[in-house]
Amino acid sequence: MNSAEMDFFQEIIDRSRRIVFFGGAGVSTASGIPDFRSAEGLYAEEENGLSPEMILSKSFFYLQTEKFFDYYRKHLLYPDAEPNAAHRKLFELEQKDKLRGIVTQNVDGLHRAAGNIRVYELHGNVHENECMDCGASYPMEAILDSEGIPRCRDCGGVIKPNVVLYGEALPKYVCIGAIREITNADTLIVAGTSLAVEPAASFIGHFRGRNLVVINRDYIPAETQATLVLRGDVAEIMGRIR
Repeated sequence: MNSAEMDFFQEIIDRSRRIVFFGGAGVSTASGIPDFRSAEGLYAEEENGLSPEMILSKSFFYLQTEKFFDYYRKHLLYPDAEPNAAHRKLFELEQKDKLRGIVTQNVDGLHRAAGNIRVYELHGNVHENECMDCGASYPMEAILDSEGIPRCRDCGGVIKPNVVLYGEALPKYVCIGAIREITNADTLIVAGTSLAVEPAASFIGHFRGRNLVVINRDYIPAETQATLVLRGDVAEIMGRIR
């Protein structure tokens, strides 16, 4: 990324009135949370011969519940992670009423921790957990502090994280809201995502606005229709916006 590209990005931001940010795991790597599909990412290694996609599936959760939670605690929970420069800049843009929505594939809750309100969490949030029997709500600490299968202190039911597992449908009304915001946006920023997971990846097909900006370390097919492609770290690039 050179200074001319950054100046063009700043110009796009300045001209835009309805920005939507569509982000993936690369948005949170600067907060110490690994991504999924890079060489060092979560999906690069199997666990006892099982792929992460298999372990983080609906069927595995029900059939091998204790093993699911062992993996989940180890690989998806980062209690010390804090919002980075990208999260903070998005909060600033929302405060200026330029940012109309964040559509995120991440489950870390860092956009909300940064203060953003208009957040569409397509895959849920690790900070929200619910007893499968009585519906009681629990924070992330209830999972972290438990051993084996976390149980409800009221009824003994299994506490299930509010994250979308493989084989589960995305939350209907979150999807409706996300698609509405993307459709109405004049600028869509796609950042830190390989767009490899459906149906979320197809959401950008609803964009009809002027500027599509892609921020990513590696090539993604959406770049062929982009107004601007910025190669690099999402937090670094977003943090340079004035």
